[in-house]
Amino acid sequence: MAEYRAPTDEIRFVLETITDMATWAAYDGFEDASDDLVLAVLEEASKIANDVIAPTNRTGDTVGAVLKDGEVITPDCFKPMHKAYVEGGWPTLAFSPDYGGQGLPGTLALAVGEMVTSANMAYSLNPLLTAGAIEAITAHGSDEQKNTYLPRMISGEWTGAMNLTEPSAGSDVGALKAKAEPQADGSFKISGQKIFITWGDHDLADNVVHLVLARTPTAPAGTRGISMFIVPKFLLDENGDAGPRNDVKCVSLEHKLGI
Repeated sequence: MAEYRAPTDEIRFVLETITDMATWAAYDGFEDASDDLVLAVLEEASKIANDVIAPTNRTGDTVGAVLKDGEVITPDCFKPMHKAYVEGGWPTLAFSPDYGGQGLPGTLALAVGEMVTSANMAYSLNPLLTAGAIEAITAHGSDEQKNTYLPRMISGEWTGAMNLTEPSAGSDVGALKAKAEPQADGSFKISGQKIFITWGDHDLADNVVHLVLARTPTAPAGTRGISMFIVPKFLLDENGDAGPRNDVKCVSLEHKLGI
């Protein structure tokens, strides 16, 4: 099997000729995005994609994830690979410096994501889903939620997952039956079942932050009545650290073709 080699020359060509990379540093907030910095990021990204992430792809396919005692266990080689990805600061590229991000252009993060996806598509869905959860909390979360979750999700210490689909609500998300019962302390108790939750559980991060679609008792029918709730795998203690195990759990693993 041929080794994966990131096409850095082609990516650089696209960034220079189509996205006008030379002008990025002229935009407010992107002053640090000089040509030299962008090219250095691409070069280092190609190294981790080629040498660290790509070698795990075949093992992920042949060994796969295992559900043991209610916990999802990833192949051994995924753990040092994910650690290297996080310690290298790769999850932080395009997110706000207010929460620990580097504040670089999203186009650059997209180019890096292309390398990660090509090196190991199954793994790449982890930072992809986390980025989606980060963007949702950034856009719609309270200040307390942002300050509590975003720094650790952006750093890669915690990952995110999107919980939408249910056995009776696939493409018709408005038919979902998950319930959200308000509690005296202002929280909600979520009950229901979700399926096809990519990276919904694993052993690579200290916590998994689920964004769960559910319906409150007085919500109208259809999509208008859907709310989104933050449901961490581990409830947070008074310091905001991962504390006791929440009730959310994985009961089976899907065998997704090609992932």
